[in-house]
Amino acid sequence: MVEWLTSQGLVAYDTALSEMEARVAAIADGRAGEAIWLLEHPPLYTAGTSARPADLLAPDRFPVYATRRGGQYTYHGPGQRVAYVMLDLNRRGRDVRQFVCHIEDWVIATLAEFNVTGARRPGRVGVWVDRPEKPALPDGTPREDKIAAVGLRIRKWVSFHGLSINVEPDLSHFDGIVPCGITGHGVTSLVDLGLPVTMDDVDVALKRTFAAAFPTSEG
Repeated sequence: MVEWLTSQGLVAYDTALSEMEARVAAIADGRAGEAIWLLEHPPLYTAGTSARPADLLAPDRFPVYATRRGGQYTYHGPGQRVAYVMLDLNRRGRDVRQFVCHIEDWVIATLAEFNVTGARRPGRVGVWVDRPEKPALPDGTPREDKIAAVGLRIRKWVSFHGLSINVEPDLSHFDGIVPCGITGHGVTSLVDLGLPVTMDDVDVALKRTFAAAFPTSEG
């Protein structure tokens, strides 16, 4: 059984990282079960292992944390649901690429609960939505906005870090970085798409769609 943990208020990034590290070690050692931790952070930027210094456009705007998760620069802040995913890939298949697909499937299924069509895009980790009402890019490419980011780390075949879904964050806070190193396309949220969705609504949808997205190799 996966334990669901939900924190009220804003959780400091250092606190979240230390607690996540401790839980992952306990899972790897067989002292604790798998967990999903739902939380919000105060405004901050994180730099993944592929982050390019030039993509940090406003280094003094919010605290910046170097992290060993995959990916590039990401914003976290109030109004964004962060889900830290601490799962045992020994049970769920030791295939990191497939596991990332499961994470994206989970986000896509969660968005579908609100009649939002999320999609993968080749070469871009995360989940995107079409914005046909916005002008196309200069080369004629239809406009798309990112609604969810994914960044993972695996240690002893236990995952940590995870995903973030934009529910109602201040989208101007993304202006201090090049999100995930991708230019041209923008960032959106469920509320920006005109949906009166609350954090509790998203949590219910995440829990309802989880099992179908994450098969285990047991049984």
